[in-house]
Amino acid sequence: MINPNIEARVLKLEERNRRVETDKAWETSWTRRGLLVLFTYLSIGLYLYSINIARPWLNAIVPAVGFMISTLTMPFFKRLWLRACS
Repeated sequence: MINPNIEARVLKLEERNRRVETDKAWETSWTRRGLLVLFTYLSIGLYLYSINIARPWLNAIVPAVGFMISTLTMPFFKRLWLRACS
């Protein structure tokens, strides 16, 4: 007979693992990255517009693309870092 306490703990761990896997999938998803780029572009565009910078929406592209590039290269640098630490 399985100890009910152990069974409850296993079920709790399995639920936690599902949450962790879902969170990891979100963190690495293209949807998340696209939304971050979009929100970066919009917030910088609005800021540049509010301080009367010429062509704010065109100028907002540069930081948004820079942010996108940084999010795309992070997995590469994470692998390098993990390799260096082990």
